[in-house]
This record gives sequence, C-alpha cells and structure tokens, in this order.
Amino acid sequence: MNSQNMMGKQEDEADRKKIVPKDFATVALLTLNPAIDITYTVPRLIADQKAHALTTRFDPGGNGINVGRGLKRLDVTTDSYIVTAGETGHLLTRLLAHHLDIVHYERVTGETRINGTILEQESGSQYEVSGIGPSIPPSQLKTLLDNFVTRAGRGFGVLTGSMPADISTELYAELILRIHEAGGLTVVDTHHEALRHALAARPFLIKPNRHELETLVGHELPTIELVAEHARHIARQYVQYVCVSLGSEGALLTGPEDTLYAIAPKVEVQSTVGAGDSMVAGLIAGFVRGLSSSDILRLAVACGAGTVQQPGTELFMADTVAALAPAVEIRELGI
Repeated sequence: MNSQNMMGKQEDEADRKKIVPKDFATVALLTLNPAIDITYTVPRLIADQKAHALTTRFDPGGNGINVGRGLKRLDVTTDSYIVTAGETGHLLTRLLAHHLDIVHYERVTGETRINGTILEQESGSQYEVSGIGPSIPPSQLKTLLDNFVTRAGRGFGVLTGSMPADISTELYAELILRIHEAGGLTVVDTHHEALRHALAARPFLIKPNRHELETLVGHELPTIELVAEHARHIARQYVQYVCVSLGSEGALLTGPEDTLYAIAPKVEVQSTVGAGDSMVAGLIAGFVRGLSSSDILRLAVACGAGTVQQPGTELFMADTVAALAPAVEIRELGI
C-alpha cells in the first residue's frame, strides 16, 4: 500500500472515532413508507374459519414514526418527514397528532398502507402482514429529501424502514453522503441491499438484528462471540458504531474502544412489534445526551424490553424504562 493510500486509511479511521459534538441535539427522521398498524388478538387461527378478535388496536406505524414516538417519550425533540396518501393517510395524521413533535407531511396520490398483526393466544404466536404503500412522484420526493437533508445536516439523520418498491435501494447511501457533506451524522436501520449500499457510504451507526447481520455476512452466527467478531469487522471497515439486537438475549454495541454485551431483563412479552425501533430511539437519545457507551446500550435495551411488554404496536413508557435500566447487565467482551 502506498503512503497516500495509507494516509487516506488513517484519516478514515480518525473520522470514525470522532466523539459526537455536544450540540448534536437535532434529530430528523425520514419515513417514506408509513402505515396504519392494526393488531388483532384472537384465541386461535383455524384454516378456512373466521376468527373473532378479542381486542383490536389501531396505531400509527412505520419504523421512522416508531423511532420518533420513542424519542418523544425520552424527551428528545425530533423533526419527522412523512409521506401520506388517501383516506388512510388522513387517519394516520390524526393518530399522530399527539405522538410526534414537528411533522412535515408530503401528500401523494394513492393510499397509505395498512399493516396487520395477529396475536394468537393459544400458541403465543405472532403473525405479521406488511401492506403496499403508494409511489412518490420524483418532484415531490426531491422536495421532501432536500428538506430532510437540510435539517439532518444540523445533527442526526435517521434512515430506517422500508421504501416504496419503485425507489432505488441505493437511496439511503446517497442520503448518507449528502447528510455527511452537510455536517450531520447518520443512523441506519434497514436490511438486505439497502443496508449493503448504506455501509459503503459509512454511516455513524447501524442497528441490524441478528438475522439481518447473518444475511449481511452470508452465514449463521450461532454464538454471541461470533456476532461480536463480525460486528467488530464491520465497524473497523465502515462505521463508528454497530448495535446488534438479539431478542431475548439482549444486544451488542461495538464502538471504537470495545464491544459491550447487554443481558436483557426478564419481562413478560406481549408483542415484539416496535422493539427494534425502540432500541434505535434509546441509542439516539443516549448519544444526544452524551452518555457513555455502556449507558447508551443500557438505555436502548431497557427501551426494547419496555416495548415488548406492551400490546400491539404500543411502545414503552418512560417510567418503565427508568425502572428497567438498572436491571440491564453490561459486560465487556474484549472483542
């Protein structure tokens, strides 16, 4: 390797180890494919027979929206950029009235999608169906993204969730580069090709779950140590922080110094929908507050644990997180 390439590599590594500036309190969230989440609780599902719901919930959905809802409960102010369409879009707007701080809506033709979750009491199983959202005209998409990047350039830009099928999987990577050029940092929670492209643009933080990380590396990771080793490898190459959610096993946070493992507190699980988004909210809130890596991970895991105790797509409550956080055990893995 020549001296010029070596110098470039050293500069890249130095950039990834920079501490988050204390004034990075602005958080901008992008939700291109929001949803109305409908949750049914039924005794059991029987093929070719009607199941009568015991309870029904209607919640605003979409990963970016869930992260914003979580951040509001953690007293972090956000700007949300959301695409809505049709009558379901009007319902989404009404449902969001008290859930988010500052919202910038882009209205398009079509209908906002509807997602369905069925909780079967007899087996404890959870079934999920994700709907199809509307297309976004190029001119409206450009306006929305330009405004989002301008705001994200002052702090954090959060890129999470699915995109309409006709949008390139390279979009998040393009936005990462634009936000970095504007002076901001990026948090990414996506999967498959969108995540692969995003990594090449070097975001500040990614939060895959175990399955998403296994898909990314191309094989199973049956132990915590293997998960940590591959998270460390990705951090060294592409990002400053990698947080891997592990369900009931807890989570890992790999940063510039070490890999931390958090053991999740034992709680009664009602629904896992929104748990990952809640962890992202906890991570961002921790960085905004300037917490240590261990306290950031502790907060994120407490947020996830608080959410799985809630019905449907309801998220954690702040007092629950405060009660759960001390019970989250943190270990240094030395990886």
